[in-house]
Amino acid sequence: MRTASMRRLTVGAVAAGLVLTGCGTTAEGGSAAGGGTADGPISGLRVMVPNSPGSGYDTTARAWAQVLEDEGLADSMEVFNLEGAGGTVGLQRLVNEKGNAELLMQMGLGVVGAQYSNQSEATLDQTTPIAKLIEEAEAIVVPASSPFQTVDDLVTAWKADPGNTPVGGASNPGGPDHLTPMLLAEEVGVTPSDVNYVAYDGGGELLAGILGGDIAFAATGIGEVTESAASGDVRILAVSTEEPVEGIDAPTLTEEGIDLVFTNWRGIVAAPDITEEETQRLVDAITEMHGSEAWQQILTDQGWADSFQTGEEFSSFLNEESARVESVLSGLGLA
Repeated sequence: MRTASMRRLTVGAVAAGLVLTGCGTTAEGGSAAGGGTADGPISGLRVMVPNSPGSGYDTTARAWAQVLEDEGLADSMEVFNLEGAGGTVGLQRLVNEKGNAELLMQMGLGVVGAQYSNQSEATLDQTTPIAKLIEEAEAIVVPASSPFQTVDDLVTAWKADPGNTPVGGASNPGGPDHLTPMLLAEEVGVTPSDVNYVAYDGGGELLAGILGGDIAFAATGIGEVTESAASGDVRILAVSTEEPVEGIDAPTLTEEGIDLVFTNWRGIVAAPDITEEETQRLVDAITEMHGSEAWQQILTDQGWADSFQTGEEFSSFLNEESARVESVLSGLGLA
């Protein structure tokens, strides 16, 4: 069932918990993206993060929102969290906001997969693509107290008793943290249906599960465990990129003899049916943000790979990724 495209997949996790950034706040019904002067900052943007505070989406959204304000490209911004169903609660909210150029949503592979695995009525092809920002390695992580010192140690135990070797991730089925162990299982000889996958709603909850010993190992974005690895709380056994991640003392899966290269990605979409002028103003602001020294420094600090696309290029990429993820999930019996 496994194919080369599945092995080398380049893809990017119902109550609202409102958490404000240091960027400031705005009241409902602020000025639209097209408001103000044509060359002035965009005022009143709201950025929805469709999972929990501390997640990769949350970290990413707050980073670029802060740079937008610091660079004078936007003001009175607000970032808030709307958790649930792998991001599809937030996706439904966005789709319901037709014509609202004030609302953006942070997204990535987690939402791409969740729209299929959760059979969401709202789909990404209903949104307005703005920009793809980054790619990020997935990390295979164990708590510092784990007996597994290498990926080989882990795989040996996993193959012997997959049910009692639970793996956690901050993704629902179809997200990057779910697809990583499923594809890894296929590569090392564990039947995917035997994998005991535990889904957490965001990186904060996943880290608690790792440190609490609730799971034997985790698959998650490298940025979500970099600090914990540096402090010695967790150990990164391997990363999923083709080349080692700078600043991370861990081999790649391929260096460990496992033929799997896999990267997550994250981007931004807007509500449906906003005007071409409003879309272009958002794209222009994000493009200027991307070119700033502050954003480039964030990429370095977070270990994120620059993978910038906008407009039609990002729209085409999103369509291709949606079709590819649907194919993979169908092969795993999840779509």
